[in-house]
Amino acid sequence: MRQMRVRAMRLLMTFALMLCLPLSAWAKGILRDPDIEYALGRLAGPIFDAAGLSAARMKIVVIHDDQPNAFVADTSHVFLHSGLLLRLDTAAEVQAVIAHEVAHITGGHIIRRQANMKNASTAAALGLLLSGAVVAATGNGEAAAGIAMGVTGSAQRVLFGHTRAEEASADQAGIRYMARAGVPPQAMLDVLEMFRGQEVLSESRQDPYARTHPLTRERLRALKGYAAASKLTANPDPEANYWYARARGKLEAFIRPPAYTLRRVPASDGSDIALMRRAVALHRVPKPKEAMATMARLVALRPNDPYYAELQGQILLESRQFDAAVTAYRRAAQLAPNEAQIQTGLGRALLATTNKANLPAALEAARARDGYDPNLLRHLASAYAQSGQDAMAALNASEAHIMRGDCKAAMPLAQRAAAALGHGSVGWNRAQDVVNACETALKRR
Repeated sequence: MRQMRVRAMRLLMTFALMLCLPLSAWAKGILRDPDIEYALGRLAGPIFDAAGLSAARMKIVVIHDDQPNAFVADTSHVFLHSGLLLRLDTAAEVQAVIAHEVAHITGGHIIRRQANMKNASTAAALGLLLSGAVVAATGNGEAAAGIAMGVTGSAQRVLFGHTRAEEASADQAGIRYMARAGVPPQAMLDVLEMFRGQEVLSESRQDPYARTHPLTRERLRALKGYAAASKLTANPDPEANYWYARARGKLEAFIRPPAYTLRRVPASDGSDIALMRRAVALHRVPKPKEAMATMARLVALRPNDPYYAELQGQILLESRQFDAAVTAYRRAAQLAPNEAQIQTGLGRALLATTNKANLPAALEAARARDGYDPNLLRHLASAYAQSGQDAMAALNASEAHIMRGDCKAAMPLAQRAAAALGHGSVGWNRAQDVVNACETALKRR
């Protein structure tokens, strides 16, 4: 029983973190795209190594939010807002942000903040902690102000004092990680200069004790010495900048209006990133024939790139060219057999075709590598339903619902699946995890 409770709690916590949306979604949420995640992983890898963290365990997660923000909520994920990625100029600046957030993990700040919340003995202290979490995670100052209403000024200063110390510590540790990774520390100064320019009040009017971060001028003063002592020059890394330009270009092409991208990327530009951006924009207009023709040029230019093949599959699928989409996704899956999101795309394409043989197989392969994507589980539920396996359809649908926070829909589906699946089987245990997670969530309300 204890092991089952642990699994259910882990399931609930993971669901709370990983509420996923496809890249083309407009609502705020977590943006999933294999190309962008691979590119950011390439940038983050040297920083993780320099900090002594396992790159295989750490994940970079992109939040669809225009506010230039980044944060950590646990010891395995670094969250970057899309608005921040679209504002930074170089790969080194992205690596500077990641290094700062990683330093919060290695410095034990997450554990201390969790302990502070656990030990908070007054409503005022709890309100402050929650308001800080809301600001860090969403940038929503109005919500934070509502939560923190009634908190005394003295308590506020005590909490923010700890936060300022942590931020200063993370700056110093982060810049050391950058130097170890061969990333010029000057990039962290460039990021701070950007934020300094965005501060609404003049620094002479700001109360340094009423902020969750040290004043930018103080952070800059402290870090200039570290940067000056480094022997690394600010020479750009062509490979790192390529991957950042590619991730930023794709993100911008999906988020910004298509006309914006088409104005900024001339048709005469035949580079792979330019072709990719134009193809996405043309697809969104929509101009399907032009989009598919542009993608054909791109794939011919980079025939062994699995992520461009995956994008071609997405555009073909959403243009209702189902058989061609399956072909493109199969090629992508052959080039990157361990990429779960490509397997998910292949499963989606197979769902749209008339050939339903072994329908769940591709999606199950994806679930084995990334079992916490509600869109994947929703497609898997559909695949099982179409193949006549109703119990497995109910199970996957229940997991998809709980990931979206809908216990009301998840509970009866999980109970139905548990009743139909063999007691003690893997499927039965998964269904029980959903039931237990829902019961835990309902008790906490």
